[in-house]
Amino acid sequence: MSRYAMLLAPSANRVYADQASRISQAELAAFGPVLASDLDDIGVTVLGGVEYLTFTGDLGERDVAYLSNLSSAYALFERVEEELLRPIELTPLARYDSDLITIPKYAGKTNEQFTKLVLNLTLLASASARKMLDGHLTVLDPLCGRGTTLNQALMYGYDGIGIEIDGKDVEAYKLFLQTWLKRKRLKHSADLVPVRRQGRRAARRLEVTMAASKDDHKAGEVQKVTVLQADTTQLEGLSKGHVADVLVADLPYGVAHGSYDDEGGISRKPLDLLERALPQWLPLLRPGGAIGLSWNTKVAKRELAEDILLAHGLKLIEYQSMSHRVDQGIERDVLVARK
Repeated sequence: MSRYAMLLAPSANRVYADQASRISQAELAAFGPVLASDLDDIGVTVLGGVEYLTFTGDLGERDVAYLSNLSSAYALFERVEEELLRPIELTPLARYDSDLITIPKYAGKTNEQFTKLVLNLTLLASASARKMLDGHLTVLDPLCGRGTTLNQALMYGYDGIGIEIDGKDVEAYKLFLQTWLKRKRLKHSADLVPVRRQGRRAARRLEVTMAASKDDHKAGEVQKVTVLQADTTQLEGLSKGHVADVLVADLPYGVAHGSYDDEGGISRKPLDLLERALPQWLPLLRPGGAIGLSWNTKVAKRELAEDILLAHGLKLIEYQSMSHRVDQGIERDVLVARK
């Protein structure tokens, strides 16, 4: 067994304040099922005045490839002696330049590092966990806003499906993605078309096809992003079933996101939205797919969210606590369940 020390990205401390190391330990433990050997003695050690995430194990090349995608990973070392570190090259999934994720800035944007954390936890809980490194998966975000989760899916080499009620957000995402692809000189197509249900216009659909290089495009190695401008609680007839391997959603914090309620107004209550939307979301998820949710526990208790998932036949996945304070009004948590 070897000993390892992982240096966490400086940005992790900005996202989670003093809770970064605890959340990183929980995420590292979640990778256990896909690794060739168990990780032991996961903890935090100060070396040379710097805090490292430390653990023991026997990492092969594919194991390192998995752990390279830890949302807070910055550098990995093997501890040769107590105070000597040998660097190990990380090989994160990065099909595109990182500015695909970092450039967009807008009110209500979920932090991209946290988005990656929730996507990782959801993937690792799904039947597709061991396919994480191989691409060709599909990620669904039924509350996609301006596409942070969809862009992370693209970065991993996956396809993305989004649902967003706000037409301005869909148009803004189309404009950003088209502009970015043109600037990178990547082959692509992007169309925003009406969708009809029972002969009447019911939604709009953004369809983007892209490739990471000219060679990929010639070989047919393309990725697709589809965004439906629609109410996420009213999806019947707008999409085929069993289209996604994982579903990741950042539920409304009481500020942004929402759906139409029975009176035609916008509801921003996370549990009300979850109860109304789950029957629409679950048919889109393939058997063995997983759902990863984040939300503000100050406006919705975890136990109530768990009850809703259990009532719809989902199996809760037990991870170490991810709960953390974002600001004075937001205590954020993560909940993962499997279909």
